[in-house]
Amino acid sequence: MRFPRISYKWVVLAVGFTIMLLGYAVRNTFTVFYPVIVDDFGWARGNTAMMYSLTMLCYGIVAPVAGGLVDRFNPKLVLSIGGLVVGGGIALCGLATQAWHFYILYGAMVAIGLSLMGFTPLSAIITHWFPRRKGLVFGLLGAGFGVSLISAPVFQCLVSQYGWRLSYGIIGAAAVLIIVPLCLAFMRRSPKQYAPPNTGSAGGDGPELTVQQEEPGLVAPDWTLRAALRTRTFRILLVIAFCNMGLAQQITIAHQVYLLQDMGYGPMVAATIFSIYGASFTAGTLSSSLSDHIGRAQVFTPATLLAAAAVLLLFLADQGAGMLLPVLFAIAAGYGLGISPPTFFASIADRFHGSHYGAIQGTVILACSLGGTLGPWLGGFLHDITGSYQSTLIVVQVFLVVSAVLMWLIKPGHATNPH
Repeated sequence: MRFPRISYKWVVLAVGFTIMLLGYAVRNTFTVFYPVIVDDFGWARGNTAMMYSLTMLCYGIVAPVAGGLVDRFNPKLVLSIGGLVVGGGIALCGLATQAWHFYILYGAMVAIGLSLMGFTPLSAIITHWFPRRKGLVFGLLGAGFGVSLISAPVFQCLVSQYGWRLSYGIIGAAAVLIIVPLCLAFMRRSPKQYAPPNTGSAGGDGPELTVQQEEPGLVAPDWTLRAALRTRTFRILLVIAFCNMGLAQQITIAHQVYLLQDMGYGPMVAATIFSIYGASFTAGTLSSSLSDHIGRAQVFTPATLLAAAAVLLLFLADQGAGMLLPVLFAIAAGYGLGISPPTFFASIADRFHGSHYGAIQGTVILACSLGGTLGPWLGGFLHDITGSYQSTLIVVQVFLVVSAVLMWLIKPGHATNPH
């Protein structure tokens, strides 16, 4: 009996999904470890949340470099180095005794490693394997991030059983032992990328091959980062990245468990509700493939507004409404915020894909990270000065609505001539 041959592109996508899951699970340990570290050291929430803000900043700064590296060098080596650095950084957090230790190890080292093996290099590699149906591809990659959020109860069990210091070591070792072999064994470029870019040689990556176009009969340009930055659409997309995937989403991830504990829920219950958020986020990322059929803005805008509306449930839940409203928030907000990133990044790839896509994508990730740098610190700071998360929730709603309106106004289409 003969089994149908599976195209290697699906192997690459499956490995990318796994790397996304493990790498971002390491970064998302913060939401569980955050309350424990504050209690253990007695630090202010804003100062402690700075470690998450720093990791977002460093992650974003390195992202354009990481995208450029996989454009030029063997991706399995770049990703493997990232796996070593991210696992080593999180393991060393178990030895930290001062805030600046966390700033260096989690804030910088984990961020650099994750940037080298995370969404920017993976999307730069995998989009060449899948020239069409980018909504589906980004949705499956984003599902790896969503599943990483479901790992919160696992981390909480580790902390309860072994303490936060040993738990960091276990998580770091597991990350290295899984990520590095996977990258070395299975990750590779699409055959169309082997020739130097823009040579126009047989099998090379001239503009006709590297820049995919959804509308037949149109010639797509080979975008450079400089050309993209000259367009109004790309600059507005950077603002959307800052508001939505950056500030609003990272506040929601960083502070959600602590917010639930402030409402009176125990650590495991709060982590479980957060895992429901992660499961719904994953469902949202998979639903983003709808944007391949009905349009990016037509999917992104209502999904983002759904998440903004879901935040209202937390205002009511804060008045002692039981578990129902937090769970409904986790489902609705997770689904809406899950749809947004892959749909957004597919819109970037629709218009600006080419042999320099790694650098372009890295710049978008930088914009996300600048928002993610401000958000977690701002959420903790506002809590420190007001004694509650209500002002933080208002900030999240405002930035989600702004991003939805901007996406609807520009409705980014297909590639046009960059000159």
